[in-house]
Amino acid sequence: MSRTAPYQPVLLRLLHSAIALLVFGSLITGFMVYDRYDKRFGTLNLPIIRDTQGIHGTIALAFLCLLPIFAIYCFHIGDRRLIQKESLKQLQEVGKPIWWISLQRFANSLLLLSATFAVITGRMMQEEWLPTGELNHVWYIGHLIGWLLMIVSIAIHLLMSAKVGGLPLLLSIYNWKIRPEDMPKFWLRGFKIKPSTTFLFIFEVLVIGGIAIAFILPAIFPAPQVG
Repeated sequence: MSRTAPYQPVLLRLLHSAIALLVFGSLITGFMVYDRYDKRFGTLNLPIIRDTQGIHGTIALAFLCLLPIFAIYCFHIGDRRLIQKESLKQLQEVGKPIWWISLQRFANSLLLLSATFAVITGRMMQEEWLPTGELNHVWYIGHLIGWLLMIVSIAIHLLMSAKVGGLPLLLSIYNWKIRPEDMPKFWLRGFKIKPSTTFLFIFEVLVIGGIAIAFILPAIFPAPQVG
């Protein structure tokens, strides 16, 4: 694989950096909430921080608000980084560069789906469940699974990116050199109104539709309170 440092558009760098900070913040504070109230799958016995749930919820809400913008960028500008209709066929080219690139695209796509699942399940949780020991609600179990899926997806995303482009690719997203084409007036250059393929359109409907559900579902179907 080539180790030449690729160029990353500044809009992608900004969105990716913000999303990454919010994701790691959500994962860390989410584990702190679990470690305080649940612990049934293991614990680190972390120090108790006041209003951990509130901190987690605030970070997660910021993530939810930014996620649709990032998803739109992925589907309408950076769609070449996502799974393509020919990706399954390319996976037959085991060991070849295109095989690794296809795996990277699968990893990027899995990360979007995992994030969508995590925000849907998180939005349907009730804040009083964990402090009162109600640990078996479907939405809470689902959110735990979403947390785990995010960890796995990030790990695969980093591993595949490292395999495809090595350290230069991993660091390129945090290279803050500015070129003339990085000016805001060029940020939406290459924006496609329609996804490049029907396959990507269906995938976008799943992701954007899921994010929309995360916004509206709690208002339409509030999670039942027990006790």
